[in-house]
Amino acid sequence: MFDRLSAFEDELEVVEARLSDPDVLGDQTLLRELSMRHKELVPVVAASRAHRQAAADLATAREMLPDLTGDDRDMVRAEIDGAEAAIGRLEEELRLLLLPKDPNAGRNVIIEIRGAEGGEEANLFAKDLYEMYVAYASRAGWKHELLSSAPTERGGLSEVTAVFKGDGAWLHLKHEGGVHRVQRVPVTESQGRVHTSSATVTVLPEAEEVEFHIDPNDLQVDVYRSSGPGGQSVNTTDSAVRITHKPTGVVVSMQDEKSQIQNRAKALQVLRSRLLAAEQERQQAELSGQRKAQVGGGGRSEKIRTYNFKENRVSDHRIGFTAYNLDKVLAGELDAVVDALLQDERARQLEGEPEA
Repeated sequence: MFDRLSAFEDELEVVEARLSDPDVLGDQTLLRELSMRHKELVPVVAASRAHRQAAADLATAREMLPDLTGDDRDMVRAEIDGAEAAIGRLEEELRLLLLPKDPNAGRNVIIEIRGAEGGEEANLFAKDLYEMYVAYASRAGWKHELLSSAPTERGGLSEVTAVFKGDGAWLHLKHEGGVHRVQRVPVTESQGRVHTSSATVTVLPEAEEVEFHIDPNDLQVDVYRSSGPGGQSVNTTDSAVRITHKPTGVVVSMQDEKSQIQNRAKALQVLRSRLLAAEQERQQAELSGQRKAQVGGGGRSEKIRTYNFKENRVSDHRIGFTAYNLDKVLAGELDAVVDALLQDERARQLEGEPEA
């Protein structure tokens, strides 16, 4: 480990020198890559230097201890205890810092939510989930932009796509992909019976245009008129856009904006991110497994999390997490469940287990 730490210190010096190079400052792609690497290296090098200093302090104190008596000996003994504790804490910190980095760390996040099983109640729940993530993003200080939505007549959302932008967005949202199940009495239920419905959440890393080029010849672009709940026309011009990526068959539709140009830009934004996710899956020899693992078929049996209104309970079935504060979770207080998922991920990485 310490050989690696020495190499990281050398690399940091090189990166800092390159970041002041005018040629680098003129290359936005390279500047972005070096800036991200600098952000990764700084905490590692800082912990490494602190560890080295603590080890030096410990060695000095141990050399002095045999020649001391009384209060002086007690003081140095306390310094030894403090240095040993600091070394243990820093070694644990370094082990975490040296874990394999998520290739999407630092990216913005595109979230797609769709009502699945349960009819209109599933669409209402999809809207609840969207509002939960918007509130969570607000608490975290992130920005969010609605890319597309399909409202239903009863006020739900059959599907909604949004991008969340901010430091740590991917880290804290990447485990949200999957089938979310809700157990509650629907507003349409006159007998007061609890129904079970579900919505699917797909989490995609946003791809920058400069890093994922799409050949225009690979695209089929269709335009049509926007429609609202029930299919009625809400626009007299052909502003809605449907883009099909012919090599993969991936289709993205956008109709929220009044401008065809704006809808096309948003559709390409989502398309790039879907293609990036698919390429990453291919590179990891998972093909479409990761996306399928996230959303499955939308069935309730494939759930990752349950939201039970009667018990005010939220349960994440992947890690056995349960809390009785569903009202707060839906208001955006997701920290406890997100932190538990991240802690589980780190524990499995330290043990050398593959991600679930």
